[in-house]
Amino acid sequence: MKKNIANAIWTLGFAGCAAMSSSPAGADDLGWYIGGNVGQSNATIDDQRIINGLAANGLATTSINNNDQDTGYKVFGGYQFNPYFALEGGYFNLGQFGFTANTVPAGTLNGNIKLNGWSFDAVGTLPITQKFSAFGRLGVDYAQAQDTFTGTRAVFVPNPNPSRWDTNYDFGAGLQYAFTEKIAMRVEAERYRVNDAVGNLGDVDVYSLGLIYRFGQKPAPAPAPCPVVAAPPPEVVVVTPPPPPPVQHFQKYTLSAMDLFGFNKAELRMPQPKLDEIAHALNSDTDGNSKINNVMITGYTDRIGSAKYNLNLSERRAIAVKNYLISKGVDGNRLKTQGKGFADPVVMCTNKKLPALIKCLAPNRRVEVEQITAVRRIP
Repeated sequence: MKKNIANAIWTLGFAGCAAMSSSPAGADDLGWYIGGNVGQSNATIDDQRIINGLAANGLATTSINNNDQDTGYKVFGGYQFNPYFALEGGYFNLGQFGFTANTVPAGTLNGNIKLNGWSFDAVGTLPITQKFSAFGRLGVDYAQAQDTFTGTRAVFVPNPNPSRWDTNYDFGAGLQYAFTEKIAMRVEAERYRVNDAVGNLGDVDVYSLGLIYRFGQKPAPAPAPCPVVAAPPPEVVVVTPPPPPPVQHFQKYTLSAMDLFGFNKAELRMPQPKLDEIAHALNSDTDGNSKINNVMITGYTDRIGSAKYNLNLSERRAIAVKNYLISKGVDGNRLKTQGKGFADPVVMCTNKKLPALIKCLAPNRRVEVEQITAVRRIP
């Protein structure tokens, strides 16, 4: 009796330590990212203001030639708090713009401006499909305008090199396509409000193409190993004839499909030892599993997003499991798939904040395999 109690305590202690050492998988598409864009910038040059300025000095303008296009670029970094919201900050260079005005009495006025600075934006994202999304941004820019003015003959320039830093706003919108979980491409249109250092506020529009690279969340630290606990020493007992062997029982080995996919994903994480075990059971004669056909694989999602989008995502999750089993030698004709979207939820959550809601609804994002369940024999 004492030996049985000691064995039970040792077994329970080891099982408890193993349970505490395991941790659920989390979403890996959030966190820090960096990127860069390059494209065409277009400035609005106020010709009438130039004409009025020259007229105030007794000069009539005969013609104005504008250089209002250049190449602009930006480099930035950001943090994705959830699939719908991020903050970005970075450096931008809008390029160089200029004009040449000809006057009577004879003379010319040449003006050039260079614009660069820093921006900080809030970015909202609207997922359209798993890889394709739309986004908008709104923020502030701190820009420097560096002007150069030169005059010839009748044109006199009192201040040839004015310069100024000023804070204004910027906004934009665009589309994004994710090639992988790490790399995505952006097409974007933006408008920067700037001060031209001589008393004007103007707009510069930028149409650009860019790439971003996501670092993702840092992996959770590995759990401390369980201490080695020695089994209780054997006890000397009187040898008696062994009892007849107990009847063999079977214990279902439940597939925890929450480990299969990240949030809003249909690509399987690797490795997948549980799916490997199911594939082995289907390919084996043990328990007659090799004779089972019409194995139904059903995919589910949580309730975040539209019904149409979630139905499509659940179908792709079921197909991903089917393709994995086929890659392990299972005859595809024995496997059927279906998606049920966010039907038949395992848990119901009332969390109002999105991060807590995503975590609470994790059990609903699953795949169920019917007709066949990997089993292990226990005495």
